[in-house]
Amino acid sequence: MHKLAQILQGWDGYQTSLLHGVTALTSEQLCWRPAPGRRSLGELARHISMGRITWLSRMGAPGVDAVAQRVPRWVTEDDGTRRVAEESVACDDAALLAEWLELSWQPIQRLLEEWTVDDLFLTYPLAEYVVSRQWTLWRVMSHDIHHGGQMTTLLALQNIDAFELRDLGGHVILPPLADAAR
Repeated sequence: MHKLAQILQGWDGYQTSLLHGVTALTSEQLCWRPAPGRRSLGELARHISMGRITWLSRMGAPGVDAVAQRVPRWVTEDDGTRRVAEESVACDDAALLAEWLELSWQPIQRLLEEWTVDDLFLTYPLAEYVVSRQWTLWRVMSHDIHHGGQMTTLLALQNIDAFELRDLGGHVILPPLADAAR
């Protein structure tokens, strides 16, 4: 049976591109907003990380408990589900945001290496729903891509070079050369 890392190859490259897009930014660049009421780059990077931790915790991903313990504050919703209180994590420090992106990636990396396709069909209760691991992983991956795209736009609007995210679309893992594949 194939490991998920084989099937979802490339997600790790997108993670690398997100890290590279954030690590060199100043506090001013991280806090800049295109309009009032819109998220800043720092808020988007934090939202990606905290969203991962929230959903991976709900699913019980391998290694997520150690990461979840580092979250300063959690909120329990009316339906009994828990989520990270995002505002409890600063969003104006590039090193801290990179650390959270790396921390939130650790459980994903583990499940990609440990789980197979069959593991995606397992379910867990979430409020009044029965949710599959597949549904949750697609939720997390599409969340990364959606908000990573917003980050890319904010980088462009500030005229910040982010070659991997802007020119390569975060796709930094190249396929094998044609001659090598034969």
